[in-house]
Amino acid sequence: MQGISRRLGHQSLRPAASLSSFKSIYPLSDHYYEAPRHASSLATKGVGHLVRKGTGGRSSVSGIVATVFGATGFLGRYVVQQLAKMGSQVLVPFRGSEDSHRHLKLMGDLGQIVPMKYNPRDENSIKAVMAKANVVINLIGRDHETRNYSFEELNHGMAKQLAMISKEHGGIMRFIQVSCLGASASSPSRMLRAKAAGEEAVFREMPEATVMKPAVMIGTEDRILNRWAHFAKKYSFLPLIGGGSTKIQPVYVVDVAAAIIAALKDDGSSMGKVYELGGPEIFTLHELADLMYDVIREWPHYVKVPFPIAKAFATPRAFLINKVPFPLPTPNIFNLDEINALTVDSIVSENALTFNDLEIVPHKLKGYPIEFLISYRKGGPQFGSTISERVSPDSFP
Repeated sequence: MQGISRRLGHQSLRPAASLSSFKSIYPLSDHYYEAPRHASSLATKGVGHLVRKGTGGRSSVSGIVATVFGATGFLGRYVVQQLAKMGSQVLVPFRGSEDSHRHLKLMGDLGQIVPMKYNPRDENSIKAVMAKANVVINLIGRDHETRNYSFEELNHGMAKQLAMISKEHGGIMRFIQVSCLGASASSPSRMLRAKAAGEEAVFREMPEATVMKPAVMIGTEDRILNRWAHFAKKYSFLPLIGGGSTKIQPVYVVDVAAAIIAALKDDGSSMGKVYELGGPEIFTLHELADLMYDVIREWPHYVKVPFPIAKAFATPRAFLINKVPFPLPTPNIFNLDEINALTVDSIVSENALTFNDLEIVPHKLKGYPIEFLISYRKGGPQFGSTISERVSPDSFP
């Protein structure tokens, strides 16, 4: 019995030691512990120096505790996957259904993905989900307005609020803000102007933040090729806004997530910088739509819609959005703000920091990145002929 009590006595001393080591690794709020709020041994020089355990896989400990706002969105799932894959703990704030984050739980080991319900308009709620984090990634954004959230509140106000709270936190080593390629104060799009204002607000509060500006993202859950393919299958034609002459530089969503992780893992060289993330190829809307039709193995049928007519179709929803006591349908093809954005080409600036500066080679779209479109083939994945086998109907007698 004395031997057992001695062993128990030794074990009772361990939690205090482990707690002190844990507190030295992770900056925790004084809401949970009595230590000073800014008493962190972590220097703001990137996260490459954090204490790690394990071989680097999902069952390891990378030392990163990241709060990913917007994790339940399109880009969010790929960022969470890559964070969890290297053994990081990911705090997932969500405001909707309990099922909205269910797919993320499978991406990490037990206890790595931690869903936390919050209210974006409640500052204390935001502080609670950031209390134990040392990294904040803001992916919040939307390409259309609703009755509840305007472009300015989502893309500017939320970014400013998260940066302010991160600054007050004292233990946030890295803040990564995801904006949009083409965001500027002079853009014809309200969403892009709000994104630019959000970038300025973040740098004003945290000059050491990193801003990522991805182009139109392509992937399994994207909002461009899926939308086009669904419309083309349903109505047997596709409207081309502005004749389809606008140039864009679409990028594979996995490459954007990889760029965020690369910036997070460096020695701090990406802090205070802006990266424009565009794919290796520039397409017109018409060329990208041709690529979509090739993959779904359908003959392309287009209706070219001039900008004035497209804006006339889209204006009623934008005008009524806050004037009716009920929610309006989500815009599909005719989104007024998106139409305004398409009046200007969206490509990477000549002297901008890009994937090359993060030592990443982005994928070309042809091939695996757009393979998900085979689900739109009317006869199954093997339906139809390949592009090289296609014969023009004009060649038949």
